[in-house]
Amino acid sequence: QVHVAESGGGSVQVGSSLKLSCTISGYVYVKYCVAWFRQVPGGEREDVATIYPSRGGTWYADSVKGRATISEDKVTNSFDLEMNSVKPEDTGIYYCAAGRRPGQCSVPTITPQGQGTQVTVSS
Repeated sequence: QVHVAESGGGSVQVGSSLKLSCTISGYVYVKYCVAWFRQVPGGEREDVATIYPSRGGTWYADSVKGRATISEDKVTNSFDLEMNSVKPEDTGIYYCAAGRRPGQCSVPTITPQGQGTQVTVSS
């Protein structure tokens, strides 16, 4: 059974930095991708960043490009999302999930597999 745990959220000030971590256990397939996405106030989900562990490479939404870095930490077996210069529009519940083939790396195909971690950015 797949178990996904996101952590690192909280209340932060505009312009500050944060680091979210995601651990995925029980995933028997090779991870073609691991994606971070968020559910914003109002209910919409949007892609944030994706990493491709096997082939290498990353992708970022325009809204976070230049401010976010997604990485794999092979020591802690986590997939981390670091964001700086956060904005109020970064507020939301952040989720991560793994996909095992192309087409399984973005919303709406990719869905929450864990509880998510809440990020609230305030001025």
